[in-house]
Amino acid sequence: MGRKLLLAHENVPGIDRLDVYRAHGGYASVEKALKSMKPEDVVEEVKKSGLRGRGGAGFPTGLKWSFLAKPEGVPRYLVCNADESEPGTFKDRYLMEKIPHSLIEGMIVSSYALGSNTSYIYIRGEYFYVSRILEKAIQEAYEAGWLGKNILGTDYSLDLYVQVGAGAYICGEETALIESLEGKRGNPRIKPPFPAVAGLWGCPTVVNNVETIAAVAPIINMGGEEYAKIGIGKSTGTKLISASGHINKPGVYEIELGLPVEEFIYSDQYCGGIRNGKKLKAVVAGGSSVPILPADLILKTAKGEPRLMTYESLFDGGFQSGTMLGSGGFIVMDEDTSIVKNLWNFTRFYHHESCGQCSPCREGTGWMEKILHKFLEGTANLSDIDLLWDIQSKIEGKTICPLGDAAAWPVASAIRHFKQEFEEIAKSKKFKDVSHYERLHKPAMA
Repeated sequence: MGRKLLLAHENVPGIDRLDVYRAHGGYASVEKALKSMKPEDVVEEVKKSGLRGRGGAGFPTGLKWSFLAKPEGVPRYLVCNADESEPGTFKDRYLMEKIPHSLIEGMIVSSYALGSNTSYIYIRGEYFYVSRILEKAIQEAYEAGWLGKNILGTDYSLDLYVQVGAGAYICGEETALIESLEGKRGNPRIKPPFPAVAGLWGCPTVVNNVETIAAVAPIINMGGEEYAKIGIGKSTGTKLISASGHINKPGVYEIELGLPVEEFIYSDQYCGGIRNGKKLKAVVAGGSSVPILPADLILKTAKGEPRLMTYESLFDGGFQSGTMLGSGGFIVMDEDTSIVKNLWNFTRFYHHESCGQCSPCREGTGWMEKILHKFLEGTANLSDIDLLWDIQSKIEGKTICPLGDAAAWPVASAIRHFKQEFEEIAKSKKFKDVSHYERLHKPAMA
């Protein structure tokens, strides 16, 4: 199994406690950064590491940090996006639940680098129990002097707060998250201005994902150049993958970027192959919002090269024959899976979670759900396939935030790669798994 940086001590008893975490090298990066490095030195190491955002976009973290405006007399903020709402993604929850101090350590070093003296962890409402774990760990950090005034006797001070959301997928978008953190309705903001210039309470703000921030600690400990040696090309370091679906060993895995997709699916070290000896049909590689790929294209690119677990390799071929690493929500589907039913489930989710601010998303997601509903009822026509394609094309790229794209891409890829399934249902007027659909909608017995 490849090298582990974030989950190296996941099975150590009591690793959620400060004393045990410290005994295994915890907070060493804070000592190194605050005592022997300037804030700009920390930023430079993150740049050298090649660390890219682990929340989905994959934007270079050090470059994002360098955009932060630094006006005189104005506070700057670091906000951790722990609103992990992407279907198929649960690696941030696992990290916070198992090793909460790894996030706190990363928050301290990152806040120091950005000149933030007040930072926030915004966590989704459904993770309320995890917020209690974080708050307990934060209290331990305060009592031990890792948070608060003059940390380690230096002139740097930091207050860290946990804010629990109310369970809205849209608040995973950084500007909607900021709106919610300010106490407003979580509607995305029009950009520019970007948060780096006018974010939380109009002040310069950086929003980073849980895994991204936690990765800063090992980067400072080992040095950016050493971290960059892990992985391939511009996909450096390790990545947490949430593996689920029809596999023998679902769970959270830390991989070195560059691992072949086929090895990840079939190796006993990772997913352990398709359960019940079934054949692989399709994979959603980066959470529900990325294009779905059939078995032949997820294992090899259109050029016949082995597909790798990297940002570049998964995207090879663009959306015609590729997909995205995204948040690492790796959903595996076997030969018996109905792509149409899966797509209906995704679309139903995006319709429900649309904030309604943009007409294409507000109206289009509901329209797509209704059409897919017709397929499951066996009342769809062949013309509905073209209508679905037309609707998704009128949503993509036409909304304030990426939720519109997230709803459109699965529809486009499902039709592109599995159009025959739609046609068979439309021609036969029968959905082969009607019993499952009926169970979903059958009223609960009294």
